[in-house]
Amino acid sequence: MKIAFIGLGNMGLPMALNLARAGHDVTGFDVAGVTSDAFASAGSAAEAARGAAVVITMLPNGDILRAVADEVIPAMDQGAVLLDCSTVDVASARDVAERARAAGLGALDAPVSGGTGGAEAGTLTFMVGGDTDAFETAKPLFEIMGQKAVHCGASGNGQAAKICNNMILGITMIGTCEAFALADKLGLDRQAMFDVVSTSSGQSWSMNTYCPAPGVGPKSPADNDYKPGFAADLMLKDLRLAQQAAEQADADTPLGAAARDLYAAFVDTEDGAGRDFSAMLPRFEGRGRG
Repeated sequence: MKIAFIGLGNMGLPMALNLARAGHDVTGFDVAGVTSDAFASAGSAAEAARGAAVVITMLPNGDILRAVADEVIPAMDQGAVLLDCSTVDVASARDVAERARAAGLGALDAPVSGGTGGAEAGTLTFMVGGDTDAFETAKPLFEIMGQKAVHCGASGNGQAAKICNNMILGITMIGTCEAFALADKLGLDRQAMFDVVSTSSGQSWSMNTYCPAPGVGPKSPADNDYKPGFAADLMLKDLRLAQQAAEQADADTPLGAAARDLYAAFVDTEDGAGRDFSAMLPRFEGRGRG
């Protein structure tokens, strides 16, 4: 399949490499000038998109997605699919999909879970909104780049699934970190804490798979001085997107709002920028109730 891949950052580049290694005809473009010997490079997003059956974007935010869509949609062939794997606001995803469909294109919003490690290993999970026919076209590509793709319904629903999932993740990570900090002050051994909670009603992905306490549970960024697998900055972005969506939908999400505010303080005014989102544990360890 002829594929254009626009946005070759920490996630996009390994995804594009996996597609090229699987035998697809990939042309890449990135404003930073990132290239690879594994696939062709274009001088612009529009140039990459011309003649492509699928145009994949992996971009930082909704404003950039809208701008790239303005450039690539007129360059794409009728019947081609615009597949956005960025994590952006729901309104931007739905606006771009509407414009793509009006131009005779298929449109999918397919944000991912799995981080850079999943992008490199081809084990991402895709949460996909958009046309069924477009989903079927893209399915072989999802199978190369990831281990699972869930069709969540209409355009924008992929983004909705992503931000709801990550709101849960942000909330549960904060709760897990608070509990470890409390256990420390109560004199409860961290391994004993893990052994109890990971097999009882307090278990969660944040505890069982991505434990924020170094040396406890499976290996995680906590065992690497909290160098990010999933950066606190990205968690803050997703929590802000969740609250933006909640305001637009008139949804009451007090824990989501509290999680956003805690990560905002951690990233913007403390030492959380550039650290893993599980580095909330040392933050709570050093604080009292005052």
